[in-house]
Amino acid sequence: MRELFRRLITGVVFVILLLSAIFLSSDAFDFLFMVFGLACLYEYKRLVHLRGYHVFLAYLGMWWMFIYLINDAVLINILMFLSIIVNIWLIHFLFSRKKIYRTFEKFIIGLFYIGGGCIFLTMIPYKDDDFAKFLIMGIFILIWVNDSFAYVVGKTLGRTKLYSKVSPKKTVEGTIGGFVFTMIAAYIMAKYEPIVEPTQWLILAVVIVASGNIGDLVQSKLKREAGVKDSGAILPGHGGMLDRLDSLIFAAPFAYLTLNIFTYVS
Repeated sequence: MRELFRRLITGVVFVILLLSAIFLSSDAFDFLFMVFGLACLYEYKRLVHLRGYHVFLAYLGMWWMFIYLINDAVLINILMFLSIIVNIWLIHFLFSRKKIYRTFEKFIIGLFYIGGGCIFLTMIPYKDDDFAKFLIMGIFILIWVNDSFAYVVGKTLGRTKLYSKVSPKKTVEGTIGGFVFTMIAAYIMAKYEPIVEPTQWLILAVVIVASGNIGDLVQSKLKREAGVKDSGAILPGHGGMLDRLDSLIFAAPFAYLTLNIFTYVS
């Protein structure tokens, strides 16, 4: 009961911090995710034993360029596809016996998996030169609903292991439960947030659930390879920042691509 209370309090504080940044200003939101990205990179470095501070400098340089300097669609799309390519490589890593040995591999993965993910999370709300608060809130809600109901349904009804080699506690029933409730949440949000059409909200929910679940498993494998339970201890009851944001970071480039396709099609 004490552990559940700690998780609840930490979760509430985290959500309040996030919502405060969103409604305070776009600059506050940008800064918050820059800091979150640094925290996630720090935890990633410890997991894969990446030495030095080069990845921090590269991330901050890339962040500054793409958030404040570069407004060219071609360059942004190049970053998006590089991030997606690295994530696809991580999916291969998830289902193979491959280990991450080389320093260059660790650097590139950290820069585009975590750095790229945080950058695209920050880019998502900017639609038609406006800061779409409710769009990014909706994406956070979809991830939280999926994670929460996957946990609740898995605890209650879970019998069939999803991928026991990597995450023994995840179940097929929990995954299905998370998906169903996320689709319900997307349907409800479609009635109140017109910036994305109802059908597009449902498609976006599918993309976020699928990529977010894979991102969670990728993080689980990184922790298993490192022989640790959590990526850090900054969030009592939740572990590290990367434990909290793994689904969002992995899903962000795919969500950004999906939203761009919607814009192009419409």
